[in-house]
Amino acid sequence: MFQLQWIWHNLKGYRAVYITALVLSLICNLLYLTTPYFSAQIVDIYINNENAAANLANDRHGFIMLLVGMIGFTFLRTVMQYACNMTYEYSSQGMIYKIRNHLFNCIQEQDMEFYDKHRTGDLMTRVTGDLDMIRHLVSWVFKGMVESLSLFTASMIYFFSINWKMALLLLSVTPFIFIVTIFLRRVTRPIYVDLRERLAKMNTDAQENISGNRVVKAFAREDYEIEKFGESNRNYSSQNKKASLLWLKFSPLMETLANLLSVIMLLGGGIFLIKGTLTMGEYVAISGLIWAISNPVRNLGVYVNDLQRAMASAMKIIEVYYSKTKIVDRDDAVEFDGRLHGDIEFKNVSFAYDGKTVLKDISFKIKAGETVAIMGETGSGKTTLINLIPRFYDTASGSVLVDGVDVRRHHLKHLRQNIGMATQDVLLYSDTIDGNIAYGVPEMSEENVKVYAQLAAADEFIDKMPDGYDTLIGERGVGLSGGQKQRISLARALAIRPAVLILDDTTSAVDMETETHIQNSLKNLDFDCTKIIIAQRISSTKDADKIIILEDGQIREMGTHDELLAKKGYYYEVFKLQNEGFEKEAV
Repeated sequence: MFQLQWIWHNLKGYRAVYITALVLSLICNLLYLTTPYFSAQIVDIYINNENAAANLANDRHGFIMLLVGMIGFTFLRTVMQYACNMTYEYSSQGMIYKIRNHLFNCIQEQDMEFYDKHRTGDLMTRVTGDLDMIRHLVSWVFKGMVESLSLFTASMIYFFSINWKMALLLLSVTPFIFIVTIFLRRVTRPIYVDLRERLAKMNTDAQENISGNRVVKAFAREDYEIEKFGESNRNYSSQNKKASLLWLKFSPLMETLANLLSVIMLLGGGIFLIKGTLTMGEYVAISGLIWAISNPVRNLGVYVNDLQRAMASAMKIIEVYYSKTKIVDRDDAVEFDGRLHGDIEFKNVSFAYDGKTVLKDISFKIKAGETVAIMGETGSGKTTLINLIPRFYDTASGSVLVDGVDVRRHHLKHLRQNIGMATQDVLLYSDTIDGNIAYGVPEMSEENVKVYAQLAAADEFIDKMPDGYDTLIGERGVGLSGGQKQRISLARALAIRPAVLILDDTTSAVDMETETHIQNSLKNLDFDCTKIIIAQRISSTKDADKIIILEDGQIREMGTHDELLAKKGYYYEVFKLQNEGFEKEAV
């Protein structure tokens, strides 16, 4: 089974420790045989023997040594069992720590396409609940299975050494146990796979509701969200009950088989005892160890149940664990020293997503230091276009060049470190305002943070915050207005002093006065920077060196403000809408 091979692979570095734990489990279970052995000796020599009184009087030392041996081995077994449990826990926790780091790194390095297809709640389930199931499998299920198997085997060998007929009677129940176990394994596996999917769906609904709580309240949709989560919860609960009830259906059968061993012991052992083929001490020894074969029978179904649940979780983890990102550094990547200049060129670029063409035959050039504005209707491909520059996606055909080199031949880290991005959908972290602005340059001084906040027109409202730049903001910027979040996002993008600055509708939520301040700041940056601005306001685009109009993924218009007005196309119509009375003035 591939899942088990994967677990063994990830135990690397802890395999010796884990094998030690398995060996300790075997030794501990062998030590369980010592108590029945000593009990049998005491009964046959000092209790149920015609010379019992004389044996006790003449060999009191032997009697004491048997008692000491019984107590001593019991104490030794207790100590070893503790060491065994700690060893299992140490190796399983170490393995999970390693897997969790690898899993997070793997998720972190994935392409944008990966995040387009995987739900956040599902990924969180894999990193938390699914991994905990693997830890449970390694530290408890495997341990229990090894202990049950070794205890059952050792006990049966001991029984055969005492009375082979009695041992065969007890062993006759075993085939029925394995038949039930195999059937249980087959019927539970698909149930736990479906259960895992329902858990992911429930976690996704909870995550989306919590992160979008303001939207829920704004539209008074609390009842809808409660019902939506309730439905996911009911689906998960019903499947959980189905899994539990399935085990409960098998549980009486497993319990019956386990209790049947005691019945065989009473009947068979009594007959052999009467016939004299079994001594009272041997009967006591077998009776004292009957739990060692009945308990494994009882527990086997539980272990198989948990094993199937863990295998379902392992499948989900492995899916991400071995997922490979398509966008990686190429072997022939060009080495760049220092900062990029900022020349950008699109050569016959086309892009499709899930078979749908988003961009078609796009070609244009941007010289270093120029400002280019991109406009177009919703869904025209504006955001997709700018996402090709930092190589969040690769083109279907054509090429995007930065400083004359195809972005596919740039080192990703160096390329993206030279590109500052601020988007309309702002993500701020649960950190101070200072920490959010300096996210790209953690060692930045507070004085410099303030400089970039001023450029983004954010310093005024930050100074009014309770703790200024040290004010902690909530997750995703809760507590800040849309415009305030956009300005912090812009300051964060400027703080890395990028060679290319990409603004995706970054000033859509700010007032005209603030927008004017930001535009003036962008014109007078103290570092060279190519600026690409996606905007719908003419006030944000009119001073650009070049304005590109996208329509259905193609360039419909391109030129300066005056040139596009003269064409009287899309740009002209937008200008009229935003500048009432323009035609009258023109006349």
